[in-house]
Amino acid sequence: MIGMKSLDDLAQRLTDLLPPGMDQARVDVEKNMKAALQAGFAKLDLVTREEFDVQRAVLLRTREKLALLERVLMDLESRLDVALPRAPGSDTRN
Repeated sequence: MIGMKSLDDLAQRLTDLLPPGMDQARVDVEKNMKAALQAGFAKLDLVTREEFDVQRAVLLRTREKLALLERVLMDLESRLDVALPRAPGSDTRN
């Protein structure tokens, strides 16, 4: 989820857009803006960057293992084809 510091910074930047001389309104708007941003982000199904990076690494390892298994399978299939020559037209693979 997005950290409180990020929400505070975003709320501060938004309230800085208010015209000068609205000090009390600025405090109220900032407080309400933080609450609205927190509620809005809480409704979203967000993950932290750390969680994203972990899942990305898991996916990369899975892809590498799949590629290795595909190479091993192709090698085994080619060995099988050499060891057991088939008569023409008797290929049972799809």
